[in-house]
Amino acid sequence: MKLKIKTGDTVRVVAGDHKGSEGKVVTVNLQKNKAIVEGVNMVSKHEKPSAKNPQGGIVKKEAPIHISNLSLIDGKSGETTRVGFEIRDGKKVRVSKKSNEVI
Repeated sequence: MKLKIKTGDTVRVVAGDHKGSEGKVVTVNLQKNKAIVEGVNMVSKHEKPSAKNPQGGIVKKEAPIHISNLSLIDGKSGETTRVGFEIRDGKKVRVSKKSNEVI
């Protein structure tokens, strides 16, 4: 399945506990239809001491959030927009539904 949100996109959360927060997409999991967004859906995780983290303890990190709860932010207007696909100059590109410009 082709997703309309990619790594590096700026998105806004439109549903759930973190509704209204914005951030940059760090990773996208195609199998689970989830994405990790920078600074959104923070959870506390208990970590055992290891070579990487000799102290161990409680660490705050981002948890995945479902793609359906995210909406892409248009670069120029700063508003959320839906995404469509078009063929322009022989290439398939993502297009903003509001401004009809290539993303």
